[in-house]
Amino acid sequence: MIRIFNYIDRRSPIHSLTGASKFAVLILWSIAAMTTFCTPFLVFLTVLGPILFRVSKIRIREVKTMLILTIAIMLLNNLLIYLFSPEQGVAIYGSRDLLFTIAGRYTVTKQQLLYHANVILKYTGTIPMILLFVATTNPSEFAASLNRLGVSYKISYAVSLAMRYIPDTQNEYHDISLSQQARGVEMSKKENLFKRIAAAASIILPLILSSMDRIDVIANAMELRGFGKNRKRTWYMGRKFTAADIACILFGVMLLVFTILYAAVNKSRFWNPFT
Repeated sequence: MIRIFNYIDRRSPIHSLTGASKFAVLILWSIAAMTTFCTPFLVFLTVLGPILFRVSKIRIREVKTMLILTIAIMLLNNLLIYLFSPEQGVAIYGSRDLLFTIAGRYTVTKQQLLYHANVILKYTGTIPMILLFVATTNPSEFAASLNRLGVSYKISYAVSLAMRYIPDTQNEYHDISLSQQARGVEMSKKENLFKRIAAAASIILPLILSSMDRIDVIANAMELRGFGKNRKRTWYMGRKFTAADIACILFGVMLLVFTILYAAVNKSRFWNPFT
């Protein structure tokens, strides 16, 4: 069964970090990647992502589905950018080196290619880190570490439930899909794509109903156990920050500081090799 956004329990240096420190690095990393167009910096983030995957012992095939979806969205985004603004790179970099003309206003320039490369690098530098965070972070430990940082334990627990609910929903979808196929609804690769999509859409209603029922059960169970009555609570999965957690957060801060200093010194967020 295909799993998306699922915690994968392994023994690795990244798994040993607290959820809060990994979340802080993810936020700092994402802001740094999304706010800058410094191509060498984005290349550095893109190269660092697979290295961290190897350190975490998470295999690419275990997150293959999300990577494929990301590539599809990335390609669609670049296509739409080019269709609506084929000269965006020229406007940004202030010069125009024409390579060839496709038709009418649709031309290919070095500046436009660099702009599209930066957009791709933003995806390849950020999405792997999101997948790595989800795959290496235990929801209960993440909630405990968030609470240690001062976040309300009610909010922390809600985040934990949301992260746990994703794989449960996938399991429920898989079970409903099997029951539908047992009734003669073809959803395998033998059927054409559009019929498979229509068959998958028929699962949505029972999935929603079962999800609402599960939410009601969880809410009643928490209410019966007096959840939210006290101002504080203890955490079974709680862990203290270590030197490695602090070092990772400092690394994330350094990434963000670099992008700020680069924009201030360069007086632009864009790396311009055409000047």
